Amino acid sequence: MSEADGKPVVEARQVTRRYGAGDTAVDALRGVSLHVERGELTAVMGPSGSGKSTLMHILAGLDRPTSGEVLVDGTSIGRLGDTELTRLRRKHIGFVFQFFNLLPMLTAEENVVLPLSIAGEKPERGWLSSLLEKVGLSDRRRHRPAELSGGQQQRVAIARALVSRPTVVFADEPTGNLDSATSEEILHLMRDSVDVFGQTTVMVTHDPRAAAIADRVLFLADGRIVRDLPRSDPAEVLAVMNELSAL
Repeated sequence: MSEADGKPVVEARQVTRRYGAGDTAVDALRGVSLHVERGELTAVMGPSGSGKSTLMHILAGLDRPTSGEVLVDGTSIGRLGDTELTRLRRKHIGFVFQFFNLLPMLTAEENVVLPLSIAGEKPERGWLSSLLEKVGLSDRRRHRPAELSGGQQQRVAIARALVSRPTVVFADEPTGNLDSATSEEILHLMRDSVDVFGQTTVMVTHDPRAAAIADRVLFLADGRIVRDLPRSDPAEVLAVMNELSAL
């Protein structure tokens, strides 16, 4: 798909997600529709239990909706079998987890290239060196996770998500396990990945400072998108969060 075709990179159409059945059923998502444009950083916020993590997992193909449709790079992922879905995720999706999810026996560089290794591919050395330099890991590439700080481990996780040049990166609370100074560094790195590499990114966060780096902030409440803000400062984001939490 080319940039000129005007199609969103990720699209959700009336997505619902129900857990359980009968009187104990929980509706985590209640008809969510959205689109994410190429080269855009979108933040997703909402009170605890609003459905934001469920939405991210469904958009990334890690969970399936109860009803509705999700398209990634023009492909309706709900129609794919498990093997096809795995292939699509490998090609189009990078994921950054809150708790890093690094393999302790591998070096930083080996963790970064793991998605390519699993796919039986070798990294382009120039791109890998450039990426490691960009995320500040050039002098840590031979270190194992236990020898790295939390911020360095998250840099490894971000580089791992970027190494295959995916269509979209999903980041689940990428600063949620870091101190404030390290969080600022990681947020700067994530913004740079959009501005320098053109990396489309969707980030779930509870932090107004994190949401303020986004081009757009979507707010969820009770499984629905209730607000769509353009790029905003932390005070504006916090005001909306406080409003939603008071409902």
